[in-house]
Amino acid sequence: MKGELLKRLFKAIASSDQQAIDKLTHLVIEEERSKGHTLLADQLENITKKSHKEKPTSKASASLSFSPEQSRGANGKPASPAVSENLQALSELPTNKRLNLPLVTVIPREKLRHHMVLQESVEKRFRRIEREYAARDRLAHHGLRYRQKILLYGLPGCGKTLGAERLAWNTGLPLLKVRFDAMVSSFLGETASNLRLIFEDASTNPCLLFLDECDSIAKSREDSQEVGEIKRVVNTFLQILDEYEPSSGLLVAATNLNKSLDTALWRRFDDLIEVPLPGEKELEFILKETLSAIEVGSINWSTIIEQMSGFSAAQAVRVAQDAAKRAILEREELVIQEHLEEAIKEIKVSWN
Repeated sequence: MKGELLKRLFKAIASSDQQAIDKLTHLVIEEERSKGHTLLADQLENITKKSHKEKPTSKASASLSFSPEQSRGANGKPASPAVSENLQALSELPTNKRLNLPLVTVIPREKLRHHMVLQESVEKRFRRIEREYAARDRLAHHGLRYRQKILLYGLPGCGKTLGAERLAWNTGLPLLKVRFDAMVSSFLGETASNLRLIFEDASTNPCLLFLDECDSIAKSREDSQEVGEIKRVVNTFLQILDEYEPSSGLLVAATNLNKSLDTALWRRFDDLIEVPLPGEKELEFILKETLSAIEVGSINWSTIIEQMSGFSAAQAVRVAQDAAKRAILEREELVIQEHLEEAIKEIKVSWN
């Protein structure tokens, strides 16, 4: 907690100014939440709620001097000045000056997906990133830096985008997704200029900057089919990664084409995580979790999982959803073996 805020809180307590106390406790809670200390923030919030239940609330204490625009964070609760300033900064997104198009898209917190089904070894690596971010101040005190630049790679549909959303959710950072359609330009030097603009903005405003399909600006410079402009963009990207040190954010890049990436790119990241295809255990869990809202009949799960060998997590979700739709449309309201097997066959046909 900042010293000035702490002094204001103690002065309010000493003078029994309930309105100021309520306002400052909200600021403390949201400052901790903005730092990623969500558990502590929730505990402090529960304490204040319990306190309000135990004593009547006066008109003075119920009235907080936040404007509707400034007082609400992504979770719908009053935001600290740091959060409000950050949200205000995000309203002025970096823009392609020639086309007047925003270079990034802000993904609202309520739209972030954050439930992932991963093999334990991969789950531990995601949790390590989240734990380091939450403890970044303590790490800095000992001269250590939390993992800031993450590269996720693997086959399509395995959860790389979901992984970025999960990290944004668990760290409390706003997620900014780079718009390559606005950033990449055929005009000489404009792509590199747009790229620098994005990173300059992200370095001053805490956020999770997400570069999906980053291979479009990071292809191997040894590829003879690539033109000189693309190679200059790759050089710029590598230089930016070397220099990039976000004040309190994360950079997450994702690609399906890891073999086509420039070899110099790999060492620029603090962590490289392969998001693999789900195993049998994960496939079964995904199916059952997706079907949890509908009644399921007698299913031979081992047979179903065997038929889904090589399926991605996204395909497993689609199998379950398609089976549920069949059950509802046929007015059976019960998912049976046949529904799942038909859904699996359709996805296999679409592969060919």
